[in-house]
This record gives sequence, structure tokens and C-alpha cells, in this order.
Amino acid sequence: MNIIVCIKQVPNTTDVRIDPVTNTLIREGVESVINPFDTYAIEEAVRLKERFGGKVTVITMGPPQAESALKEAISLGCDEAILVSDRKFAGSDTWATSYTLSRAIKKIGASDIIICGKQASDGDTAQVGPGISAHLDIPQVTYVKRIEEIANNTARVERMTEEGYDVIETPIPCLITVVKEINTPRLPSLKGMMKAKAAQILKWSAQDIGCDAKNIGLDGSPTRVVKIFTPPPRKGGEMLKGDAADVAKRLTELLKDVVI
Repeated sequence: MNIIVCIKQVPNTTDVRIDPVTNTLIREGVESVINPFDTYAIEEAVRLKERFGGKVTVITMGPPQAESALKEAISLGCDEAILVSDRKFAGSDTWATSYTLSRAIKKIGASDIIICGKQASDGDTAQVGPGISAHLDIPQVTYVKRIEEIANNTARVERMTEEGYDVIETPIPCLITVVKEINTPRLPSLKGMMKAKAAQILKWSAQDIGCDAKNIGLDGSPTRVVKIFTPPPRKGGEMLKGDAADVAKRLTELLKDVVI
């Protein structure tokens, strides 16, 4: 079984800084880690390899420093790693990012399952995984909490919902995004860390994966961040006291002033 895991390196901080000119995240000088949801994707991919055999290829799009995230993924059990990196990718939105990753996946060749974390902690859009499946024209199942069975070119999975879960069957190849309920990520082993230290990370540019220049980077992104600002502080609230009838009457008057 050939499994591909798409991961992202994100800032390991809540102190997110924005470039006032480009309206994009400032990543220089900020410690970075593997996106937390992607660690569950890595773990599930390795478990599938242990069950069915095959190979796990981990891929990320990012600056050169993202190589450290790929090496960590290898220490956790992935077999090969690819860094898709090019200055031309700067400013990519979720559409351009999913396009770029889909081009890299096509270059890798045939795969059975592509696994992504449900969303990235620095964007929280949950759009890249589904976007990759759309560019590749393959089925997708999001918010997967359990892979029940894979047999006869079909995968049966449990998809988490607000009320419980759905059981969905999908043909493979397919793409799934996973939630943290699916497993408990392992720690790297000594053997894994030694393998990661010696690993050679493949590096592909926009030209290497045959990207159309119109579809990448800031110019190829159909969505733009026009303005980012800190919301003004809220005014202090008013505490209403008294019996229920008086409080209800006063609250009604206040709401009328706001709504009307």
C-alpha cells in the first residue's frame, strides 16, 4: 500500500505576528513544529503500513526550514520525505497550496490513500485536504475518527459528526482528513531518530512538479487578505439585578436600543 501524508510546519506560539505589507504570517525567528493535527495523520499512515505493508511518503510545502518537520516525520516511521519549496509559492492561499501539493502528488505517482490532518493551527480553514482531492479528482472523507477496514479497493471509515459518526465506504485511491480521536501519536524511537538524521530529503521546485505559474503564490491565489487588525477592546458589561420581571423588562429595553 502506498500512503502519502501531507503535513505543514506551523509556528509554535500564540504570539502570531503579521507582515503589515503582505498581510501574511511572519515566520522568521519563530520556533516551528509539525501542525498538531498532522501528527495524527502521520501516526495513522504508519499504522496502515504496519497492517498492510507498503510505504509512507510524507510531503510538505514550505520554506527550507520545513525540512526539520519532515525529518521528525521520518523519525516517527515515515519512509520518504519530500520538501516542495520555491520562492514562487510565497503568499499561496489554500487553493494555490492544494494545487501545488496535488502537482507534487502526481509526480510521486500512484497512491492508495492520502492522509491530512483536519486543519492547520495557523489557518484553521480545513480547506487544503479537500482541495487536494478536488485537484486530483479523487473521493474524499473528512473528519475521520476511525478506519474500520480496507479491502477490495474500498475503505470503510467512521466520519465524526456533531451528533455521533457516519460510516462511509469509499473507493480507493482516496483522501481522508483525520481528527485527534483517531489515535495516540507515538514518540520517535532511537532507530527512527538515527534514520531521520541520515535521511536525504528530496527537494522539488515549482518547475520540478510542472506548476502553472498562474496557479501558485500570491498572484495565483483567488482569495486575498485585504486587511488584518486587532479588534478594539470591548466595553464593560452591565450587571442587571432585581427580581425576574424587572430584569426582563430592563433587558428588553436594552436590546431594543441595540436592535432598533
